[in-house]
Amino acid sequence: MTTPTEKSYFDLHITGLGYLNRIREVKPKKGDAFLACDIAALNGPSDDVSYVRFDTRVSGSEAQHLVRRCIDAVEAEKKVMIGFRLGDLWTDTFTYSKGKRAGEQGVSLKARLLFISWIKVDGKLVYKAESKPADGDERDTEVPATSTPAEPQAAAPEPSRPVAVADDEAAADASALAVAESF
Repeated sequence: MTTPTEKSYFDLHITGLGYLNRIREVKPKKGDAFLACDIAALNGPSDDVSYVRFDTRVSGSEAQHLVRRCIDAVEAEKKVMIGFRLGDLWTDTFTYSKGKRAGEQGVSLKARLLFISWIKVDGKLVYKAESKPADGDERDTEVPATSTPAEPQAAAPEPSRPVAVADDEAAADASALAVAESF
C-alpha cells in the first residue's frame, strides 16, 4: 500500500544507437558543473539513414565513467558509436550567433543520458553492459491487468567482456551498424 506522501512517476525513455560527439564539462553560472555530450542518433531506413541530434547531460556514475573513457577517441575524431537510453526529453530554443543562419531561431533536443549498453570505437566493440536482474524494477509489476499483452522479452544480454570479441559476435549486429560504418 502506498502512503499519501509517496509520489509516482511516468517515465519516457528513448532507446537507440548513435555517434558520440562534443564531450565537455559544463560549468553553469548557477549550480554544479556537469558532464555533457552530443549524440547523433541514427533514424529511418537503413538505406537512407538520417540523424537526430540530442544534446545530453550525462547522468549516473556509470554513464559518466563510460563517457569519460571515450574523450580521447572522440577528440582523435574516431567513430565512437554507442547504444543508449535517454530520459527527460525537452526542447530548448536558441538564436544562432554565427554562420549563415546567424540571427535565426533554432531548436535543440535535450535529454539526460541514463544508460550506455555498448560502445564501439571504429567498429570494434570496447564495452558491453552486464545484464542486470529484472527484479529491481517495480514499474513492470504496476501495469494494469486490462492492458494489452506485452511482446515476449528477448534473452538477457551477455555480461561485459574485454575488448577482444569473437568475429561472429561482432557480425551479429553488423546489419544494424552497416549504415553507421559509412557515416
